[in-house]
Amino acid sequence: MDELDLVISGGTYFDGSGAPGVVANIGVKDGRVAAVSPDPLPIGPTTRVVDAAGQWVMPGFVDTHTHYDAELQVAPGLNESVRHGVTTVLVGNCSLSTVYSTPLDIADLFSRVEALPRTHVLGALEDAKTWSTPQGWVDALEQLPLGPHVASFLGHSDVRASVMGMGRSTDPAQKATRGEQAEIERRLEDALDAGFLGISTMTNPWDKLDGDRYRSRSLPSTYSSWKEFRGLSRVLRRRGRVLQGVPNLNKKYDIAFYLATATGLLRKPLKVSLLAAADTKAEPWVQRIFAPLAFLANRIGRGRFTWQHLPTTFRVWADGIDLVVFEEFGSGREALHLREEMGRNELLSDEAYRRWFRRDFDKRFSPRVWHRDFDDAEITECPDADLVGQMIGQVARDRGLHPVDCYLDLVVEHGTRLRWKTNIANTRPEVQDQLINRYGITIGFSDAGAHLRNMAFYNFGIRLLNRVHRAQTSGKPFMTVEKAVFKLTGELSDFYGIDAGRIGVGDRADIVVVDPAGLSDEVDSYHEALMPEFGNMSRMVNRNDAAVSATIVTGEVVFDRGEFVDGYGRTLGTGRFLRAGEPRGTVAPVRRLDAVVAQ
Repeated sequence: MDELDLVISGGTYFDGSGAPGVVANIGVKDGRVAAVSPDPLPIGPTTRVVDAAGQWVMPGFVDTHTHYDAELQVAPGLNESVRHGVTTVLVGNCSLSTVYSTPLDIADLFSRVEALPRTHVLGALEDAKTWSTPQGWVDALEQLPLGPHVASFLGHSDVRASVMGMGRSTDPAQKATRGEQAEIERRLEDALDAGFLGISTMTNPWDKLDGDRYRSRSLPSTYSSWKEFRGLSRVLRRRGRVLQGVPNLNKKYDIAFYLATATGLLRKPLKVSLLAAADTKAEPWVQRIFAPLAFLANRIGRGRFTWQHLPTTFRVWADGIDLVVFEEFGSGREALHLREEMGRNELLSDEAYRRWFRRDFDKRFSPRVWHRDFDDAEITECPDADLVGQMIGQVARDRGLHPVDCYLDLVVEHGTRLRWKTNIANTRPEVQDQLINRYGITIGFSDAGAHLRNMAFYNFGIRLLNRVHRAQTSGKPFMTVEKAVFKLTGELSDFYGIDAGRIGVGDRADIVVVDPAGLSDEVDSYHEALMPEFGNMSRMVNRNDAAVSATIVTGEVVFDRGEFVDGYGRTLGTGRFLRAGEPRGTVAPVRRLDAVVAQ
């Protein structure tokens, strides 16, 4: 055997297939796994050794639902994911990508929907965007010092706006002409030729445009006709690619469209991945329907349908009224339509508006994701220190006010300095444990790179492993470690058709070493860190470095005991663009860029 570049010694090895772990030594050469052996491997003078005794060695995690599209251009290391063991990310979700549209249109598409600072999104794309085609996007991406590997969907809203123009594509009176629909399909074909996974779409009308031109219109894909959707599905089915979707949460009937689209009766099935399987506080009964619907589509309809599930409590934070859940109802959308605090305060103080907000808030049977319970709304920061730690509902009772009036008073008084948190979903541990084991449930929906002040699930994989480990040590297991690893790795790479999620001999060496002794409640703790690339804004992050001993991308140890290697994401590029369906073990040389070029 030639001298190995890296040996990971003595850990419990999980290959990502779902097979039980075994104690083994892993040898890496030229970016690939070269040996897996119970016996010691030869250590040469230049071989790096990672001592994994007592630890778990597994494929790097696959994050299938991120919104890193803009951040990639300014911080291609994607440190907040990689430090938690993620070695592959999927971008272009929820109908949003940066392929065809202009920087201005992209900023309007992304910023309000994903709660990203519009100025910085626009600036990042104006500086970086030299492409106007999918292959051009890929070429530009591969010039960056990527940290993890990147795969991508084409965003339906992106391509639709590029063909029809942003104005026509968001006008309910306008439909794509026959020629425009043909051009949308042709541009999808070009993306698939470049190796894109498929297309992502959105039919939920709550998500709105930013900017001044068409502010508060829904995303372009929500105005598409069923004929347009069927045309895109035909392309995907013929090419064997994937449809990622978000249903209309107002009416929900279009879930039937996604289910039917996936079926393979008298035709080729289509892979469909849909948001989101969750045990919501607003509608706790809904969690019972996910598995039966997937069974209906797949076992009866011979389809390829999955739900995306976040394997942890879905807890969010808000600064004042800046939180996407307020897009659910008209009065909330009206407040979010106004960007300036002074204009908002005038609106929130108006008695007629408050009556409207109270009516919306108190509607018992309106469609919702947020439970609208201010007794589950804890104040975490406020200029009035006496309020910190209290529930807004209790403050309202103390003041003798309706909870809505109390909340609006607090926002008017303190603006975005009023910070509060609430639990949206997955708050019942026993249901969480059942849901992740149900048929048709896959892991996704971290939303990494978006909602920077609202939530942080970059460590979703570590959170699941912590739950699994804690349940096992308490004598009440709900899932084996090997199954958890499979769901975080191999199951996802198999469904999306990407070269990731396995570390058998010959596979690319994308590996995470997890120390079970470092798994603790710290994985759920609150942390913030400055983001220099977006004007030093403080973003929510996760910090559980005791749990991840090492993250390895293409055979390079890039994160080691809480520290990134010198030059990571700046002059050292370990990741690459993953093309759909390419052979396993595809390796591109690690790129070490000249510092001037990288800047």
